[in-house]
Amino acid sequence: MSTSSMSGKVALVTGGSRGLGYEIAKAYALEGADVIVASRKQGACEAVAAGLRALGARAVGLPIHVGDWSALEAFVDQAYAAFGRIDVLVNNAGIAPTAPRSVNVEEALFDKIVAVNFKGPFRLSALVGERMVADGGGAIINVSSIAAIRPEPAYPVYAGAKAALNAMTRSQAFEFGPSVRVNAIMCGPFWTDIAASWREELDKNSPSALKRIGRPEEIASTALYLASDRSSFTTGTIVRLDGGVL
Repeated sequence: MSTSSMSGKVALVTGGSRGLGYEIAKAYALEGADVIVASRKQGACEAVAAGLRALGARAVGLPIHVGDWSALEAFVDQAYAAFGRIDVLVNNAGIAPTAPRSVNVEEALFDKIVAVNFKGPFRLSALVGERMVADGGGAIINVSSIAAIRPEPAYPVYAGAKAALNAMTRSQAFEFGPSVRVNAIMCGPFWTDIAASWREELDKNSPSALKRIGRPEEIASTALYLASDRSSFTTGTIVRLDGGVL
């Protein structure tokens, strides 16, 4: 296991049991970090944590529904108890239900989408960011979406929540700076297990300049950069990671 860019750091990754969150958690573990894998299901996040431990990392799994505001303070206390601190917070958990028209979106679904994609990251960043400042520094990475600037009719609420996440990134970079850096990765589509039903077709017909969708290692490298001291002068930045979609 390499101990180059993340050695000695503790990282908390929400939505870390699959998809991009899993790839980020694995990359951090391979680079020497202690990792807290968070997702809604205890079994799923513990299974990933066990896999990371098999790679030689220290890792734990903690269940949380990030959209549940009332549960987040106790969850953060649990996360800090695991390894004593948090150096990197990755707000990756997200959901993107679609609807044929805005009028078909019910209030409960609207609230759920906003809670997971914006309210939860806001509250987690508020709780962890304050403690990072008190501890002398850290890095917060918000996983956003190209939908924030290229919204489509099928997911207006998701697009709006991710646009809000981008705005929050800039705001909290100033709030928690200079010791805590806050950045976002604005992703296009990626080849992950979550995308299994559509990834091959879109990979062949991608509208991006690179004519393909992203590969897991390509978000891992960006997430490693933003978490490590190599990005010491990067904050309040929205990194667009979409292969060059117009």
